[in-house]
Amino acid sequence: MVAPNGSVRATQAAAAIRHHYDVGNDFYSLWLDPSLTYSCALRQEADDTLETAQQRKLRFHLEAIRADNATRVLDIGCGWGSILGQLSGTHGVQQSVGLTLSDEQAAFIRDRQLPGVEVRTENWTHYEPDSRFDGIISIGAFEHFATPEETPAEKTGLYREFFTRCRDWLNDGGALSLQTITYANMSREQASEFIQQSIFPDADLPTLAEITAAAEGIFEVRSVGNGRLDYAWTCEQWAHRLRRRHAEAVRLVGPEITARYERYLKMSAVGFRMGKIGLLRLVLQPYRGAYFRSGGA
Repeated sequence: MVAPNGSVRATQAAAAIRHHYDVGNDFYSLWLDPSLTYSCALRQEADDTLETAQQRKLRFHLEAIRADNATRVLDIGCGWGSILGQLSGTHGVQQSVGLTLSDEQAAFIRDRQLPGVEVRTENWTHYEPDSRFDGIISIGAFEHFATPEETPAEKTGLYREFFTRCRDWLNDGGALSLQTITYANMSREQASEFIQQSIFPDADLPTLAEITAAAEGIFEVRSVGNGRLDYAWTCEQWAHRLRRRHAEAVRLVGPEITARYERYLKMSAVGFRMGKIGLLRLVLQPYRGAYFRSGGA
């Protein structure tokens, strides 16, 4: 099967994102934490609440790019703006740009009128910034970049394009903080048909090997960690919250969609606990200077 070209891939990605994320802000508000952070939390204490663990996760990524010293930051896959809100409020970053493919998310962020924040409904493959950034954060977007039709080599090439663009968008000394779900002891062929078709259509997870191969010679991996048990716990927290507000969810989106999400959250928690899928947090810094003078890519 022929892999989709860039414009077709971008159209597919936008449709897939809207299928999942434009279910409705009110629906997600029922079971996410107040910041509407829809990605793996960072749990360190047995008595952590979801809110505490999500705020710790946000701090991890903000500290990775040294947000306190940044004047311009890019958030690729900005969700409902939890990182953008921290950049604008807590860290006083002068200009932050968020990219999303969800109309609902973009409208939500714009309504918040965050100082210095611009949100764009745009794919990273089409984005052309007018100046460089001090840091780039991407949480939960990388797993939507490739499609199941692409070969591992084509996926790696696409990821390499992403890393190349991020390197070129960063100022000297800038960093990329990346968080993504990955295949672990499960292959693409073993993935759940329900998840692939009903929850995240036209999306294919990366592997750690594909990520490191794509970044080779472009970014140095400064740190990498697997938070799969954090994500199992996060999904369990979400599932508990959704069950607790089941009747409200049904009123908002109907019984079929509610049941679909309850099943998806339960399956995801099991997948992370069994090690079928992983959750990687990577901090990367571009190779500069001597590496390029010596002939590196």
